[in-house]
Amino acid sequence: MPAAATASGDIGSPALNITIFIVFVVITLAIVLRASRNNRTAADYYAGGRAFTGRQNGIAIAGDYLSAASFLGIAGAIATVGYDGFMYSIGFLVAWLVALLLVAELLRNTGRFTMADVLSFRLRQGPVRTAAAISTLAVSFFYLLAQMAGAGGLVNLLLGVDGSAGQNLTIAVVGILMIVYVLVGGMKGTTWVQIIKAVLLIIGAALMTVWVLGKAGLNFSALLGDAAAASPAGTALLEPGLRYGLTDTTKLDFISLGLALVLGTAGLPHVLMRFYTVPNAKEARRSVVWAIWLIGIFYLFTLVLGFGAAWLVGPEKIMAAPGKANSAAPLLAFELGGTLLLGVIAAVAFATILAVVAGLTITASASFAHDIYANVIKKGAVRADDEVRVARITAVVIGAVAIVGGIFAKDQNVAFLVALAFAVAASANLPTILYSLFWKRFNTRGALWSIYGGLTSAIVLIIFSPVVSGKIDAKTGASLSMITDTGIDFHWFPLDNPGIVSIPIGFLLGYLGTITSKEVGSAEKYAEMEVRSLTGAGAEKAVEH
Repeated sequence: MPAAATASGDIGSPALNITIFIVFVVITLAIVLRASRNNRTAADYYAGGRAFTGRQNGIAIAGDYLSAASFLGIAGAIATVGYDGFMYSIGFLVAWLVALLLVAELLRNTGRFTMADVLSFRLRQGPVRTAAAISTLAVSFFYLLAQMAGAGGLVNLLLGVDGSAGQNLTIAVVGILMIVYVLVGGMKGTTWVQIIKAVLLIIGAALMTVWVLGKAGLNFSALLGDAAAASPAGTALLEPGLRYGLTDTTKLDFISLGLALVLGTAGLPHVLMRFYTVPNAKEARRSVVWAIWLIGIFYLFTLVLGFGAAWLVGPEKIMAAPGKANSAAPLLAFELGGTLLLGVIAAVAFATILAVVAGLTITASASFAHDIYANVIKKGAVRADDEVRVARITAVVIGAVAIVGGIFAKDQNVAFLVALAFAVAASANLPTILYSLFWKRFNTRGALWSIYGGLTSAIVLIIFSPVVSGKIDAKTGASLSMITDTGIDFHWFPLDNPGIVSIPIGFLLGYLGTITSKEVGSAEKYAEMEVRSLTGAGAEKAVEH
């Protein structure tokens, strides 16, 4: 059995790894080019021509949702903090029940391309679309940070890249590839990449899961015992509280994390946008059912992979490798099957990152082009070609910003970074979506207060939290924050995740803004929206208008 090493240059064969990377990129680019031939309209570019079936879209949703956080971050979190790390899997999965019951079908029936189509249906177009677009860009940025951080650590580990400059270069290359996928393929190309990636990811994770269980004699209890024996934490690895629950602050942090994960999915713009790629609400429901099954099965795999990495690799070696906790799954692959399996699993992880960042980028660029440029600046008087051109330019700008942000966040656990994006989505987007769909009295001021208030509170609390500065490892004295200089500490908010504060603020401000405004919404518009969202009657009119 090959020994897992901690230096990136000792892991596998960089030549083989980069060959597999190149083969994957060439194949997927060919698929993207083929799919892009039919991108003639804005609906083609933004929503894939609404031509995907519920099953196809469900697999693509799984491909979009099972990000670097799911494969790299959660496996690493379970390997290092055990039970507490698995809570990410539980939160990410339970969140889909909220999405299924509250938003999937309703959004498909009332929207066209973006979340703002729903929010502005019965409210003032200009200010609401602008606010929704800003929120979409903010959530997409935090989510992109996580994917770029995962990409940097993964590629560094596999290609033997040492030093900060080399890591920064790999993040830049991933960003450039992401921009190319979006510019060329639009939503059609991105969707097919996500479908392929989801299939490869689930097959790869299943293979590793069976392999790990085989080594443990097909005995999951034995695997847990071996993982605890190999961990410095001992049996505490299998119990709650290794990361959350030791103090009152970490207990609150756990509740905050749970709220963000469970409520955040229903407000994630790139997930919501996928519901517009199917022809009707029935297929939107089928999409979510398929997604729940695939995502649920995958998260069961992460439990075995995480504890398998703790047993066969060890938390200390994982944290010493490039990417730290994010390297657990690749190191486990190397431990199980040597260089070849490592290369294959790494290519799958790389596919995961590219598919997700492409989906995020097209969502953010569509939001700016469709909501701000076409409907706010041009007041709807814009040709589809011009709108798509602006979307492509925006994609380039977003890619550049993501590269810079990813460089700063490259040593953070990607599951943790994604949880921040969920907190922002749950604080800014979810209250406004629910109020718009279910509260007749809701008006424009309520929407603006809810979006801007939830967004501002979440981002401010993140900036002044230990995530950015002031978090020190008690054992090593090293910084665990994004700002690695231990002499810089400006945090005053004690929790890592702001959800427990910012989510109630978003709901409260939406309520206060509404009841303090004299604006009375159109009863006819609300009735039309209610009928359309609940029955689907007139939905195609909304799509084609």
